[in-house]
Amino acid sequence: MKTMHQPLSLLTLALCATTVPAQAADEVESTSTASTVGEALSQGKASLSLRARSEQVNTEGTDTVDLTSLKTRLGFQSATFRGFSALIEMDDVTHMTKYEGGIADPEGTEVNQAVLAYGAGDTTLKYGRQRILLDNQRFVGGVGFRQNEQTYDGFSITNRSLTDTTLFLAHVDNVNRIFGEDSPLGDHKNDTYLFNTKYTGVSAGALSAYAYLIDNLDAPGFSTDTYGLRFAGKTGPALYALEYATQSAAADNPASYRAAYLFAEGGYRFGAVTLKAGYELLGADGADGQFITPLATLHKFQGWNDKFLGGGSGNIAGGIEDVYASLGTELAGINLALNYHQLNSDDTEVSGMNQLGSEYGFVVGGKLDAVALSLKYSSYSADDFSVDTDKLWLTAQAQF
Repeated sequence: MKTMHQPLSLLTLALCATTVPAQAADEVESTSTASTVGEALSQGKASLSLRARSEQVNTEGTDTVDLTSLKTRLGFQSATFRGFSALIEMDDVTHMTKYEGGIADPEGTEVNQAVLAYGAGDTTLKYGRQRILLDNQRFVGGVGFRQNEQTYDGFSITNRSLTDTTLFLAHVDNVNRIFGEDSPLGDHKNDTYLFNTKYTGVSAGALSAYAYLIDNLDAPGFSTDTYGLRFAGKTGPALYALEYATQSAAADNPASYRAAYLFAEGGYRFGAVTLKAGYELLGADGADGQFITPLATLHKFQGWNDKFLGGGSGNIAGGIEDVYASLGTELAGINLALNYHQLNSDDTEVSGMNQLGSEYGFVVGGKLDAVALSLKYSSYSADDFSVDTDKLWLTAQAQF
């Protein structure tokens, strides 16, 4: 592997941003009620966030790829008038260095969210381009790590009328993917329904039941029906999560298969240190197909190196078993996390592979005045799949 060199441009941007006060800007909640439309606008809140990032990718046998980029997000959240409120966010991604390809942070300016919301009692309705993050984002998420977030065009309903229960339903017309509007892969037209019910009435944790019925009109191979259950929680210092789902091809998917998803994780907190270990299976139905997660925040799973994106499906032929362990702690205001993944093929006859590869990574993060800084590193060692790859991210973010 070639040595990675730390660029100075990101650190310069971080130092320039140290005077910016911190405030969550990704989605400002409407906290005031107006008596007129004019007041709803005048009492609204504007937001601005800046995220500078340098990413370096060193793949064995090729030259190192570097990209330093700046994401600028402008937002405005209105106050509430007769139950109605509105949110708009504009994102701009600018490259500070020459773009060489190979990194999924394209340049461009676009609407990230444009939502009209109505709240009545325990029910909230949203129409327009919106952020949808369900459970741990293993099946439906926003890929928030990337500079261009994944959002959804459609209609959603959230209801909390039942005690300790949240009901969520959405119809998605279009998925605004991380590749940007100028890319032919940027948008996927959909006729998709998302159902998720979460019950938190037991002290041991939360139980979710879901049905994700994806009909992808632009990529029929992503069309699936997925049904599952998830339980996650903690008791004292013990942490745990269990999940099972089954999936079949749907709509115009040319494949015909049924595959399973299984997840089990346990952890324990020793003071400021948290240890976790887990097992995740994205199974295969022989050569007919495998369990896929095309709406997921894939970067969170199977290692940060993104070796198993599978063209956006989140899996490869023969399926993937992931056995992993992680450690996290906080010391003097600095957060540190370490992880290790061993990735194997679920069906070696289909894939022609056994041990796919292993990966370790770490992230260190903290604040310099009002600027959040992080250094993240991932190293993938190939066995039967792909090639050795190192990735490094330096990020500085300020919100106001």
